Amino acid sequence: MTRGEVQVIRRQWWAWVVVALVVAAAAAPLVHTWLTNPDDQRLVDLDVYRTGGQMLLDGRPVYEFFTPAPQLLPFTYPPIAAMLAVLLAEMSWGTAQWVWTAGIFVALAVTVWFSFRQALRSYVPWVFALLMVACTYLMPIRDQVRFGQVDILLVTLCLVDCVARRPWWPRGFMIGLATAVKLTPGVFLIYLLITKQWRTFFMASFVAAALTLLPFVVIPQDASDFWFSALLDPERLGANRATTNQSIRGMLLRLYMPESLTFVIWAVVVAVVAWYGFRGARAAYQAKDQLTAVALTGLMAVLLSPVAWIHHLAWVVVVLGAIVGDGRDPVRLRVAAGVWLFYVVPVPWWGVSLIAAQIPGVSLVLGKIVQNGFGLGALVLVWLLVSWLPKRRQLA
Repeated sequence: MTRGEVQVIRRQWWAWVVVALVVAAAAAPLVHTWLTNPDDQRLVDLDVYRTGGQMLLDGRPVYEFFTPAPQLLPFTYPPIAAMLAVLLAEMSWGTAQWVWTAGIFVALAVTVWFSFRQALRSYVPWVFALLMVACTYLMPIRDQVRFGQVDILLVTLCLVDCVARRPWWPRGFMIGLATAVKLTPGVFLIYLLITKQWRTFFMASFVAAALTLLPFVVIPQDASDFWFSALLDPERLGANRATTNQSIRGMLLRLYMPESLTFVIWAVVVAVVAWYGFRGARAAYQAKDQLTAVALTGLMAVLLSPVAWIHHLAWVVVVLGAIVGDGRDPVRLRVAAGVWLFYVVPVPWWGVSLIAAQIPGVSLVLGKIVQNGFGLGALVLVWLLVSWLPKRRQLA
């Protein structure tokens, strides 16, 4: 290695240190806000994870506990997640908060790197810093920190499994792990199936199945409680009509139609969206655009799920990377900036305020549309990735 190369590496090393400091400074207000919140409002989902692990340590039923008032939240994840949460339960509450929050930003950094890899061809440290700060303040990412959620880690697992060029793990392992921990990443099994990635599909299916069956051996009663009772109760996840549920079903529930009619419409719409989205993902894969395929599949995980809270839309980071591409098309950059801004501001809550204002001829219709803004926006993103983006590539 020449002296010049050593100097370049040294300069880049210092640049990455500066980047870390810049990102930390930008994230500090967000982290400070939520980690100094009143204890009963702080990282409430992380508290659910830890308590689930603690129930196993104490030999108590995992799916019968609720976190203390005012939250009263039950454990809603598969039993393998409770087994993994034992590691969190072994930590003090203060330590777990900092470890988990740091993990969120590590997962975000990995997701940003793989999502914007094409655009990070020059001035890498500084562009990466800008992207990290921008993505940190997306509302779905802010909510990761606010609630201590796991979604960005699941996004990372599925993304790197699909787009890493030479993974050191058997490809499919990460998707299987993510699917076992939380069921929604299971849409990637459909993606692997329709794209005929047989080896990856079988590995992911094997890992998901093994981690699903393991609790029946180790904690059989808890495993039975989840698969034959807790899983069948959608209200266990929270109020399905709440504004934060931005899935197709959540949007339909807020129209307050008869339950049977809502179900029929939901089934039809889900079938159409699934057909369109997965077809687009297969076309993107065949065009060797793996990132767009992953982004579309991630959006399917949000839209098709019966319940998808705002923080589930952490997939927006991958969507932005797919739209930006190599960063050379100014039109795609402007579209990405618009998408970013839309998911930074609290659009659904503006809809709630508009409905509450009771403006004749406005609140009822426009308020509902705005209240469903992130879910409707996700549908638009599916169209952007399936139809608009391929045509834009041909024009650019």
